[in-house]
Amino acid sequence: MSSGHIFIGETIGTAVLILLGGGVCAAVTLKKSKAKDAGWLAITFGWGFAVLAGAYIANGYSGGQLNPAVTIGIAIKTGDWSKVPVYLGGQLLGAMIGAFLVWVTYLGQFTAHLTDPEVIAGHDVDPAGPVTRDGARNPGGPVLGVFSTGPEIRNPVQNLLTEIIATTVLVLFILTQGMTNGLALNGLGILLTSLLVVGIGLSLGGPTGYAINPVRDLGPRIVHSLLPLPNKGGSDWGYAWIPVAGPIIGAVLAGGIYHLAFA
Repeated sequence: MSSGHIFIGETIGTAVLILLGGGVCAAVTLKKSKAKDAGWLAITFGWGFAVLAGAYIANGYSGGQLNPAVTIGIAIKTGDWSKVPVYLGGQLLGAMIGAFLVWVTYLGQFTAHLTDPEVIAGHDVDPAGPVTRDGARNPGGPVLGVFSTGPEIRNPVQNLLTEIIATTVLVLFILTQGMTNGLALNGLGILLTSLLVVGIGLSLGGPTGYAINPVRDLGPRIVHSLLPLPNKGGSDWGYAWIPVAGPIIGAVLAGGIYHLAFA
């Protein structure tokens, strides 16, 4: 695979991943959406199908990695780091494009939601303002969760460990069963990985919203900070390092475990 093919495949595949994954978050969150309040099951299956679609689309061009944690894990397994920057560049660009397309798709719903008096009254959109009803600050405002992850209990150590553990499971599964041993060529590896993403969301996603992918969080968070959304609140950059660092650490751990136990 040439660098050009890798970059194009990862950009398009990651854009589809974030469009569908962020799209289900928007569908469940925003007023005037037919899927409003559909719940956690809808979100977890939506993200699983998002991985399925994005990876199948990119598979022929780049292998459909779509995740820097996966790319790093594979590089640790194979020892080949030469194309890692190309993968990461395409993944970040694709994540930003996908997040922008979520905004375009739900433009009317974003406007209705963020100008609704009940929505605004129920959120602390000012990080320096008073605490919310449950006694905690909400520095992200009422729609940041459409774009990026956030913890239910804000504890940096716990939040980081959650992301590390969940990503280690994902990457170790891929290194031992998925994309790097030929199964992806007939689609089975991609299908199994997509089902695992659903499982991780159901089992390990409750504490932090399971980023398990640095660009899945960082790219949309950047877009959220740039979009002209009224009353959107801050982008919670104080938390943003956790869904980036956690998955990277998890990928390194998975690569180490693979070499110790399976190589």
